[in-house]
Amino acid sequence: MSDSEKLYPTGQVMKRAGLSRQVLYQYTAMGLIKEASTNRAGHRLYHEDVFNHLKIIRALNERGYTLREIKEIFFSQRSEAEAS
Repeated sequence: MSDSEKLYPTGQVMKRAGLSRQVLYQYTAMGLIKEASTNRAGHRLYHEDVFNHLKIIRALNERGYTLREIKEIFFSQRSEAEAS
């Protein structure tokens, strides 16, 4: 299994990214990050790329962007990529 296929449970994502569960779930609910799946116990699992997204979110937020603005940036990039 490659790193891009490796799945991380919420606790590991929180620890590695330095975020609370509440913030992680807020970002998921807003669509800023996506959970890959859930395990048998119903716990959320995330792909490795979630860490890059979280770094971008943090950097933009530190530069004064609101979460709503960050979401707009992410969706405009996705739209442009899909149009290509």
